[in-house]
Amino acid sequence: MNQLPEIIRDFERVDASIVQQAAEFQAAILADVAGRRGTMHSRVAPVHERMKLAGPAFTVEVRPGDNLMIHAAIALAQPGDIIVVDGKGDQTAALMGTLMLSACKKLKLGGVIIDGSIRDKLELLDLGFPVFSAGFNPAGPTKFVPGRINHPISAGGVTIHPGDLVVGDADGVVVIERAKAPAMMSLATKKVADEAARIEAIARGDTGSKWLPAALRAAGVLKEGEEL
Repeated sequence: MNQLPEIIRDFERVDASIVQQAAEFQAAILADVAGRRGTMHSRVAPVHERMKLAGPAFTVEVRPGDNLMIHAAIALAQPGDIIVVDGKGDQTAALMGTLMLSACKKLKLGGVIIDGSIRDKLELLDLGFPVFSAGFNPAGPTKFVPGRINHPISAGGVTIHPGDLVVGDADGVVVIERAKAPAMMSLATKKVADEAARIEAIARGDTGSKWLPAALRAAGVLKEGEEL
């Protein structure tokens, strides 16, 4: 029986043109047009609210508290890749800090997302490299437990395949399947335009939600013919 290697080096990434377009949208916009799916748990948050990232997922699975495979991922990832780590949500030890993340920046990676802890928060703010994590812990990791690279993983409650589109900002992280990402761009463009038009209407005094009465009737809150 054939068995996949623990490290998969070659995989299809979301097209660079799609990444460039996606980077212009808020994660919330992309999450909405993707059917309100693919958003990571809010525990996975940026080190600083101004941090943003967009790119293809380079997936890593580790055992809690061990970062051996993250070191391997840094050596293998390509410029623009977003290293996404399934750290099992563990916060008892940091998986990355200034040294590793400085290397990521030097290699021109697109960012790092860890469902686990990191450390050196103040130094990372100065580094100016986009990092999302589930928390901080001063304890360092071990470096001897095997894991997997570029296999499907689960991080922040979301399934991520290598090459999927990953976008993160102050609101959190959204993951869109690589094959579906191109179709989401036109939908996102339309939603941005629709929301801009709605904001203009609100500014003119049109604050009512036309859909609300029907929704309240459907929910049984209002009787037929009854208005707010």
